[in-house]
Amino acid sequence: MTFLKPWRHGIILFKVLNMDDPLTTETRPYEAQAQLLKVLTHPVRLAILNILRGGEHCVCHMEAHLGYRQAYISQQLMVLREAGLIQDRREGWNVFYRVSEPRIFAVLAAVEQIVPAEEDKFGPRKAVSCSCPKCSSGGAG
Repeated sequence: MTFLKPWRHGIILFKVLNMDDPLTTETRPYEAQAQLLKVLTHPVRLAILNILRGGEHCVCHMEAHLGYRQAYISQQLMVLREAGLIQDRREGWNVFYRVSEPRIFAVLAAVEQIVPAEEDKFGPRKAVSCSCPKCSSGGAG
């Protein structure tokens, strides 16, 4: 199969070979690991995992910490949940999230040793409150 790709000085012609099976026998065993690493390539997902490092939190806490809308945070939580990294539980109208695979923190720590975090773009984690039962009863912040 051949396709054209625009380039600023003209057109580059590419020939794609072996497109029927992009994973070779040698790389197929790494597919699940690559999928997990893809999940970790989003900065908001990393920030969510960092928040959950401190224990279970509801979306309203994450919304206050990160400054994103609830719908956007929920999309990122869905990706983390589908990857098996977090679990949720309902309590009335509220949904609480926690890390279900704590070994992910060792992976994140290894990444931080290779690429130290710059200044925390989200600032120091501030105490936030919301209308969830956990906050209303004074049990979290």
